[in-house]
Amino acid sequence: PDLPADPIIVHPDVRRMLMTMRVHAEGCRALGVWVANRLDAAEHAADARARRDAEDFVALMTPVVKAMFTDFAVESANLAMQVHGGHGYIRDHGIEQYARDARITQIYEGTNGIQALDLVGRKLPAHAGRSLRGLFHPIADFIENIRADPDMEKFAAGLERAFGTLQLATRHIATRGLADPEEAGAAAGDYLRLTGLVALAYLWARAAQIAIARHGAAGPDQTFYAAKRISAEFFFDRILPDATACYLKIRSGKASMMAMPETAF
Repeated sequence: PDLPADPIIVHPDVRRMLMTMRVHAEGCRALGVWVANRLDAAEHAADARARRDAEDFVALMTPVVKAMFTDFAVESANLAMQVHGGHGYIRDHGIEQYARDARITQIYEGTNGIQALDLVGRKLPAHAGRSLRGLFHPIADFIENIRADPDMEKFAAGLERAFGTLQLATRHIATRGLADPEEAGAAAGDYLRLTGLVALAYLWARAAQIAIARHGAAGPDQTFYAAKRISAEFFFDRILPDATACYLKIRSGKASMMAMPETAF
């Protein structure tokens, strides 16, 4: 009691918020670079098949990038406000400006609900699901490559579980959604989030693999790689489990969503 007060960083809940903001930002940067790289390939690859495959991947992931990135922006801005407490709500620190600026991004280009409908209604069925190969094949190959690596056991298991969930959800929407468009619409938002989470898990696992290989790097790089590995572990521990919740909501169907008569709203 007679010593100076501790900083709020000692509290696990504050660290939870800061780590969530960190993995959202760094993960989305990685996914943005991946999509941008494939966009360059769609424009400049010498092989026509390579250009087509890149175009398919960009088409699939564009609604995910638009919606999930902006959803995460709002979540992160709100977490930043929460970290600051009451001071975050007033103008002194600028957090309330971030929160207002981030909020409009979910409404741009037709709202994020439209992005989800685009993913499920147009991108998934296009070319008999061909666009999924650009996402599914690299993830499946990566899981196979790291399966026997003891240092990657946690990441391999978590990614494989989430990837399997995405495959089940895709099959569910393909069968239920074709028979009833309202089922596809009811699942769209959660399916987009699930797709984004699995893509981020793949990229965080790749980051962890690089960080583990660079363990013991000299100088400031050692701090960088150690932080990257810890961030990857946090994503797998605290963010990726949301993939299971997305799948359970998708499986629940449209019944309770559509049951309320319009006059009750």
